[in-house]
Amino acid sequence: MSNEEQKAPEVEIEEQQSPEAEPESVETEEPSVESLSAALAEAEATINDLQKQLAELEPRAQAEILNQRRRAEQEVDKARKFALERFTNELLPVVDSLERAIEAAVGEDDAIMTLREGVEMTHKLFMDGMAKFNVEVLNPQGEAFNPEHHQAMSMVDAGDAEPNTVVAVMQKGFLLNGRLIRPAMVMVAKG
Repeated sequence: MSNEEQKAPEVEIEEQQSPEAEPESVETEEPSVESLSAALAEAEATINDLQKQLAELEPRAQAEILNQRRRAEQEVDKARKFALERFTNELLPVVDSLERAIEAAVGEDDAIMTLREGVEMTHKLFMDGMAKFNVEVLNPQGEAFNPEHHQAMSMVDAGDAEPNTVVAVMQKGFLLNGRLIRPAMVMVAKG
């Protein structure tokens, strides 16, 4: 190809890209003073109406904003209080196992006594740590049956106990910040 053949298409492209267009002429009329005054009066009336509507809506809007803020604060507070619930539920079997180990360590042998003391100290440390995070133990032995905190496993005849009184605790319950995370499994005296 020669140099002239290569230049020709470029020239054509340039001509296509830059067509000359004539600008359209737009005639504008200047508005009259009367029409501007009418438009201004109409705009001022619209502004006054909107200000009245805003004044009526403002107390409701403020109340709604306060309610939303209060709800958000309550949700954050609940999230903070009960964030440990799942973690605590995972640790409850450890507490049960430590208590069973203490109950099983029966005997006068020095090795058994040493083992029992070690498990008791571990259990105490564990329970003190849980108490720091507002985990409370429900041990309702001898108390009246409370269906909100207790789960009745069976009803038994207990001659000396009053009806609907917890006579035996099979598994202790737990509260986290006052919310039940595990009910106490109990045996209740028949009425």
